[in-house]
Amino acid sequence: MDLHLHNQLFIVCGATSGFGKAIAQALLAEGAQVIAVARGAAQLNDCYNNLPQVQTLAADITAAGSIEKLIQLVGSKQLHGMLVNAGGPPAKTVMETSLADWDDAYQQLLRWKVDIVQKCIPLMQQHRYGRIVFIESSSVKQPIENLVLSTSLRLAVVGMVKTLSQEIAHSGVTLNIIGPGSHDTPAINRLYQKKVNQTGMSFEAVKTNAVHQIPVGRLGQPQDLAGIALWLLSIQSGFVTGQTFMVDGGVVKNTL
Repeated sequence: MDLHLHNQLFIVCGATSGFGKAIAQALLAEGAQVIAVARGAAQLNDCYNNLPQVQTLAADITAAGSIEKLIQLVGSKQLHGMLVNAGGPPAKTVMETSLADWDDAYQQLLRWKVDIVQKCIPLMQQHRYGRIVFIESSSVKQPIENLVLSTSLRLAVVGMVKTLSQEIAHSGVTLNIIGPGSHDTPAINRLYQKKVNQTGMSFEAVKTNAVHQIPVGRLGQPQDLAGIALWLLSIQSGFVTGQTFMVDGGVVKNTL
């Protein structure tokens, strides 16, 4: 299947590790142009140095002013799509959280996403075409232990995306969500370490027990998610909007 991504321009947030890096690399393999965003300038250079089809922005995308810098990089070029992706808050139970934790989680998981879509969607609407994919979590369908901050604010993102997808469905711009389960990325280690602290078990024992709960019998790899992300970022997905897709090895049990 030709996804028709050649020479199309995509913003990829969190482009130096995990899902963001895997998706950026998959886009580049299809001949796309990428604006790669991540906090670390050295990591961006390591990943994308001397690639003429890549522009980089070393910035915390959740911080004030970063999105304006990103829009300046887009300039007058047509923006075809965007991967909205950033790290998550610390692993805590409800009773362990402070109100400051909730304020931080709002900033980290919701506020900047509203800002970036409000600024980027008009650029796409000028051309009556755009694809936006959000990387959230399988916890929006089935809560995950010790992730109350992530679950709660990511559910708010789902509500925003679903509403916005309806509001602009006629415009040629689609918005969809991918909910990854347990993947072999640095982010999952905070969950394992939290369980170590709670139980006194070894890190390896906690990880082994967690993997045994996955029906397919293994952790996912970032590349397992990149394929569906590319399809959602392509012209082929034009009749799909406002949806949440689980990539979790069969963990989520509900049918909704």
